[in-house]
Amino acid sequence: MTDAPPPDAPVPGAPVSGGPVPDASIPAPAAQAPVDQDKLREEAAEFRVIFERVRSEVGRVMVGQKDVIEAVLTALFAGGNVLLEGVPGLGKTELVKALSKVLDLDFKRIQFTPDLMPADIVGTQVMSADETGQYQFEFRQGPIFTQLLLADEINRASPKTQSALLETMQEGSVTTSGTRYILEQPFFVMATQNPLEQEGTYPLPEAQLDRFLFKVNVPLPDRAELNEIVARTILKQPIDPEQVLDSAAILRHRRTLNNVVVTEAVRDYAVRLVLSTHPSAVLAQGEAGEAVTRYVKAGASPRAAQSLIKAARVRALAEGRPHAAFEDVAHFAPAVLQHRVLLNYDGQADDVSVPDLIADLTKSLPERQA
Repeated sequence: MTDAPPPDAPVPGAPVSGGPVPDASIPAPAAQAPVDQDKLREEAAEFRVIFERVRSEVGRVMVGQKDVIEAVLTALFAGGNVLLEGVPGLGKTELVKALSKVLDLDFKRIQFTPDLMPADIVGTQVMSADETGQYQFEFRQGPIFTQLLLADEINRASPKTQSALLETMQEGSVTTSGTRYILEQPFFVMATQNPLEQEGTYPLPEAQLDRFLFKVNVPLPDRAELNEIVARTILKQPIDPEQVLDSAAILRHRRTLNNVVVTEAVRDYAVRLVLSTHPSAVLAQGEAGEAVTRYVKAGASPRAAQSLIKAARVRALAEGRPHAAFEDVAHFAPAVLQHRVLLNYDGQADDVSVPDLIADLTKSLPERQA
């Protein structure tokens, strides 16, 4: 079933003026109307079935990588973006292609290189002549005007080019030559970077890292999975996944996320978890807290707490629950926090694992605290 857009909705790709683009993934104000709990349970049960179908169809194309698929789908439904870190050849492009088919979304890929310019991404003004021979400037849209964008090896481009993604990732719009263009929703960026090859790269600044809902480490396939990958390649048996959702259905499910119940205790747990990544905070108790004080230079931003709640809501619905739980927040804590926590010199020298540090925090931090 396709939902009709509201009559005053902006046309994707058309120039507009005004403030930021409304984000369907942002929780509604506190003064919202009471939620019909019976209807919410029905929607949660429906979302659980849909989420499993999407995960299953994408899993037909991707061999293994179940955690990666879950994280990418969670971020997409939550309205966030994902940074994947892994060596080349692990199927990241195939993952986005599979998503575009299963969700019926437009897909484009940008290979980031040191000579890539912002205009190569967002587009540029070109001079053209109309039927009367009059010359005028016309905006030619770049590859960023899509729904699923694969920013491959994003850290190979210069900071100037990397920053071209900042507005789109945060507000879903592009501003060029004083004109603002709305991107078609849902808009999702999946960026990749190679953790081994650092020569000729430009590490992403903290401001841009903070725009990613998740950072996910893509592991190497095991023996059985690698055998399956090689067998599929040799036999050349293409797998065509079935379409499960479309843009309107995804946006409808995003609106359902706004109604997932987040109790004050669960929200406070997410807040305390974020504060416990700061060396100056005294909320984390035990060995993990001492490790933060010793190894961490700067903790996660307030956006991390918002991301934890968004991800927890998606996970709750994916399990058929109309309310978020403590384990939902803890489940995605490493993916939400690992790229937002900066190690100091001692942490880098001792090769401290930030995901392990965060995992220790989730184990030691009490769920409730007065």
